[in-house]
Amino acid sequence: MSQATPSRSTWSNRWAFILVTIGSAVGLGNIWRFSYLAGASEGSVGVFVVVYLVCVALIGLPLLMAEILIGRRGRGNPVAAMLNTAAESGNSSWWALLGWVGIFGALMILSFYSVVSGWMVDYFWRSLVEGMNVSTPEEAKAAYDATMANPWRQGFWHTVFMILTVGVVARGVVAGIETANKIMLPLLFLILIFLAFWGTVAGDMPAALNFMFNLKTEAIKPGVVIDGMGHAFFSLSLGMGAIMAYGSYLDKKTNIGHTCLWVAGVGAFIGLLCGAAIFSLTFRYGLEPAAGPGLILQTLPLAFTHMPGGRLVAILFFLFVIFAAWTSSISLLEPFVSWLTERYGIRRARAAWGTALPVWLLGLAVCLSFNEWSEFKIFGRTIFYLLDHFATRFMMPLSGLAIAIYVGWRLGKMIVVDEIRLKQRTFNLWFDVLRFVVPVGITLIFFYELVLRNWLK
Repeated sequence: MSQATPSRSTWSNRWAFILVTIGSAVGLGNIWRFSYLAGASEGSVGVFVVVYLVCVALIGLPLLMAEILIGRRGRGNPVAAMLNTAAESGNSSWWALLGWVGIFGALMILSFYSVVSGWMVDYFWRSLVEGMNVSTPEEAKAAYDATMANPWRQGFWHTVFMILTVGVVARGVVAGIETANKIMLPLLFLILIFLAFWGTVAGDMPAALNFMFNLKTEAIKPGVVIDGMGHAFFSLSLGMGAIMAYGSYLDKKTNIGHTCLWVAGVGAFIGLLCGAAIFSLTFRYGLEPAAGPGLILQTLPLAFTHMPGGRLVAILFFLFVIFAAWTSSISLLEPFVSWLTERYGIRRARAAWGTALPVWLLGLAVCLSFNEWSEFKIFGRTIFYLLDHFATRFMMPLSGLAIAIYVGWRLGKMIVVDEIRLKQRTFNLWFDVLRFVVPVGITLIFFYELVLRNWLK
């Protein structure tokens, strides 16, 4: 049975939709995760980057288009959109479960995403008030470890970031989400351009570009290839209901294919440019590019301390990361809020704060998992790593696989043609990739995570 939805807001224009979708896609994944995955690839960095770019085109872009298609055709939150399109195409209402997987996956991710984003707010505040003041790798590590060991500090900044997120979503689609992205995205781009310029002037940009784009085929490793494929999937915020919710506010005149090209292209460009800026400073100051997840919070503060004007660069860098994280966290909260407002008529502000409360509480448990509860483990993992592993390596790919199967095989070609509106040859290419290449790629990611990753170590 289809689910009726009240009159819905729409983005003010096509560029507003492009901005908010880029804002959703460009988050910690494009900055923090891209940099440490690329750095950890060691001799295979060029392979990682090439695989990532190819898979943005062959997996990310087709899925991005499919998810927006469902949202716009269904004209509702992810659950309602699945119910409405399933009813129109004669499919089972059980497909609505796909909407729920995306919604709860997004909330699960937001619980720890807000904690990690809180670290960035913390480091921004330190840069603003007192500077980094770390002269040796040992001091940088000690500062990072002290942050991880303090649940009160983590909890405070996690709370601040959640309030920032809820404050935007509570204001509505146009007044809140669209307006916030219109302010933050241009500032984000300007700061990134400055950081890249600074990396060219004060860093070692040739070494960074050689590190990122020197393709050594003999260094190809299965894990690096799969990481590149997986990051292409995660960097576009796919499989979380966020893009589907945003697509439901898109008017019928906007061309989905052309719009998604902008989103995927800009998202990949930002990831590469940010990586180049980070690695240029890393090599200039003789730091370790393979520092892993601690690259931003351990290695870079050390570089900022030693470079001329480093305090200003640190302030701008962490402000850039906060903006990127903020625009993404907004999109993680929106799907469930839209469901509450449409299904039960709850006022948006009340729905936003009510949704945020349990997410915030789960985030507090994540804070504790780095210190007081570090010995508490489920299936051998702390709360943070359990949520991260389950949501990003299972729920998101599973949702993406289901979307590809639903749009490619179940929705009906006439509906898909009506929404996508591409020239026949281009449409056939996209449709075949969605039906065959995307499911195979995601299945390979699953197989590697479930079977091969530990076996190949």
